[in-house]
Amino acid sequence: MSLTRKEKILKLIVEDFIQTAQPVGSNYLIEKYHLDFSSATIRNEMNQLEKDGLLEKTHTSSGRVPSTKGYKYYIDHLRSKTVDEKFKNQVTDIFSTSSSVEEILGKSCEILSHMTNLASAVLGPGADSERLVSVQLVPLSENSVTAIFITDKGYVENKTFVMNGKAEIQDVKKTVEILNDRLVGTKISELVSKLEGIKPVISDYISDYTFIYNALLKTFYEFSSKRKEFYGKENLLKQPEFENDPGELKKLFDLFDNPHHLERLIGDSSSKLLINCGEVDEEFDDVSVVSKEIVANGENIGRIAIIGPTRMDYSKVLNNLDYLAKRIMEHLNYEDIQKEEGNNGGKGSQE
Repeated sequence: MSLTRKEKILKLIVEDFIQTAQPVGSNYLIEKYHLDFSSATIRNEMNQLEKDGLLEKTHTSSGRVPSTKGYKYYIDHLRSKTVDEKFKNQVTDIFSTSSSVEEILGKSCEILSHMTNLASAVLGPGADSERLVSVQLVPLSENSVTAIFITDKGYVENKTFVMNGKAEIQDVKKTVEILNDRLVGTKISELVSKLEGIKPVISDYISDYTFIYNALLKTFYEFSSKRKEFYGKENLLKQPEFENDPGELKKLFDLFDNPHHLERLIGDSSSKLLINCGEVDEEFDDVSVVSKEIVANGENIGRIAIIGPTRMDYSKVLNNLDYLAKRIMEHLNYEDIQKEEGNNGGKGSQE
């Protein structure tokens, strides 16, 4: 890769800041990387990079740090594209020891968190594209019953009601009738607000409706939030941006606790690859999210995301995530082909 002098300096600044979290100055660059440019030349190039919006000055040092624009230029033009062989071997091991899609995605995220020292997440199919199709009741005893909620993607959530004098089973049955009548076809992301809208209808039929209503509200909230499983959150405690700033750390864990924050940072879930370098939401301007959609047999089965400071190692994160996603999709699509061939008795189609 042939780089101009300015690009070489930008690349060194980005990669050094990623490793040290310290602003970078001209003399430091010369001493550490033995550059054959004068200090004045490097300062001039850094000044131009700042004018171009690729570097920023900090308040506490004369050195420079990458801007959001600088990170994006680095990602598009300057980063390495190699994948660590150790990571490749660990990915191969996933498919020999895991059978279900959920297990494959979970182990993949564990490896990503370990290799990048960041947090990772499995994000299920978007709640905006998934709808409730059925609510069913399964009696368990004289005073308990389980309500089963099913979506058009085959996802199932259940809630067991133990009456204990708070409500009657008949009340639950009537509530389920109302849900099937009023909520079937509703997007999962809208269930909580729609439930609020039919609260007067439930109260008209059930005198002591509070117990059932609150249980449903909690269930619908979990229905949406359970599509996100996090791994390696403790890794972020070691990052300088967060470990010495309780306020930043609290915001970070608010991100994990509230699924709507993460959905906002990820944005358009129909995009194959998303890179948010902290520019989407001012509240989380120190947080970057890189995510990749996983598609098998033409269906979106979820998204894998890596979450960390904007100073994350984008070369390692992007290369590892891209390699992992491709291997998962190759494996799952191969499994689909094998099943199809098995159903056809191992024979190809005949015309």
